Amino acid sequence: MKTQLLTIILWASIHCFGFAQTVIDLYKGTAPNSLPNAPQKDSLVPRKDIGSMVVQVGKPTLTLYLPAKEKANGAAIIICPGGGYSILAIEHEGYQIAEKMQEKGYAAFVLKYRLPKADFVKNKEIVPLQDAQRAIQLVRENASQWSINPNKIGIMGSSAGGHLAATAATHFGKAYIDNPKGTSLRPDFLALNYPVISFNNEVGHLGSRLNLIGPVLKDKDWDAYKVDGKVDISLIPVPQEGIAEFSNELKVTQNTPPTFVQHALDDSGVKIDNSILFLAALQKYGIRTGCFFYAKGGHGYGLDNKTSDTDWFEPFAAWLEEVLK
Repeated sequence: MKTQLLTIILWASIHCFGFAQTVIDLYKGTAPNSLPNAPQKDSLVPRKDIGSMVVQVGKPTLTLYLPAKEKANGAAIIICPGGGYSILAIEHEGYQIAEKMQEKGYAAFVLKYRLPKADFVKNKEIVPLQDAQRAIQLVRENASQWSINPNKIGIMGSSAGGHLAATAATHFGKAYIDNPKGTSLRPDFLALNYPVISFNNEVGHLGSRLNLIGPVLKDKDWDAYKVDGKVDISLIPVPQEGIAEFSNELKVTQNTPPTFVQHALDDSGVKIDNSILFLAALQKYGIRTGCFFYAKGGHGYGLDNKTSDTDWFEPFAAWLEEVLK
């Protein structure tokens, strides 16, 4: 126990995002699948509407939001911000949600996962999933130190982060990281906020699909896919095997964890069909589900859908409390 605790302390560093939080590196040393020229520092771009965005990830990390002892319920949630697998909207889809979970007594961990950029990784298709699996592994293997029940560790994601969370919840049977202890990489519950689910041509979010499994294009290559002077990404070919592998509605089984989904009907960024397809697949296998749909709200609203007086977070928290009983 003392040795394990010392390891965590040695990994920890303090960063400030509004107030001090403990941040730990996902890996000791070089992250798997990294190329030698992988960046070591993050690049941030400020946004007035949603806070800072991470446009380049250095080391993948977890930012810890541990509840007060008197509030702690023993459950934990790993939070994956979205951004089309191009950036991370880490404040309003990460830290702000973590604070709400912390208030409810959950240990929350914001995952700053590596983006699938071929310049920096050997295999871009699996690098976000590697980091999500490592986050689950790390939290589960150190659960006792954070007063967590190792059987109550879930994952949440928004938009493309929802795709990553759903991938972690449907692809846990194969470890994409070293797992010498045979630690279960299955999350115990799943929460999806306006998620990207499918990569099919009809409803898939083509930007996320292109970034994760699409070809690596040089500047001059884009000209071949322009229509009236603008790139039409639907024309860019992507491998059919990649579409099949990462369309998560096709990967649901009887072992997929209980899932809560929330989405707005008028979302033009990520079609609500994504959520409906996933819910239908879950119901086919009798998986426990919860859902909350807004009539309006568009995409990417985080915790605050300004078109509604109703808060999706409270129904979600009530559903999760029931699931974890």
